[in-house]
Amino acid sequence: LLLLFRGGRVNFSWLKNPERAVEFLRELEEFLVNLPVMGIAAIIHRPGYVARYAEQYEGSPWRMDKTAFSILIERSAKYARSKGRRLRVFYERAGNREDQDIVAFMENLKTEGMPFDGKNSAAYHGLAAAEFDALVLGKPNRRTKKTPMIQIADLYLYPMAKAGYDDNYKPYLALMKARRLIDSVLPPENRSLLGVKYSCFYGVDRHKRT
Repeated sequence: LLLLFRGGRVNFSWLKNPERAVEFLRELEEFLVNLPVMGIAAIIHRPGYVARYAEQYEGSPWRMDKTAFSILIERSAKYARSKGRRLRVFYERAGNREDQDIVAFMENLKTEGMPFDGKNSAAYHGLAAAEFDALVLGKPNRRTKKTPMIQIADLYLYPMAKAGYDDNYKPYLALMKARRLIDSVLPPENRSLLGVKYSCFYGVDRHKRT
């Protein structure tokens, strides 16, 4: 859906009209910033990730999808716990193998805890397996792109990912101002532990002026 918006394709070809596009995007932003949701993400810069782990794992880096999933679920579970809630996980259907991986990753968190070296990640105070089991309800639930909340998740995810490369990106700033991203409700000193995770952004200048 986001790509259709940005490219003005298929049913959104009318977005190529500048005036209509401005009006639509303004209304879309108003809709997104007023939703009762909280955006949380784990964003990994692929080139930096490969450069960091390729040598350590003899040319076959640790699975990036498992890394992102584990961090995202843990931080989401911690946020849910801070609100006296539990977490239910939904994901967008990709393929049989990828979908099976998501379920397996969740099972591993509930039986083994975080899949990282305990000493190296001690500062993050990772949840134990029993905590995941108590905080996360059941198995991940598969959904398709037709599900409205999956579409909304896409529209929240892109600004968070884009902010890894440009933290002055306007949609990101709008969500932050509206306190719809977790970093906007955390003290600055807690963002690296509980907020949106930006990993392996070595040498990337996020502070662009556009």
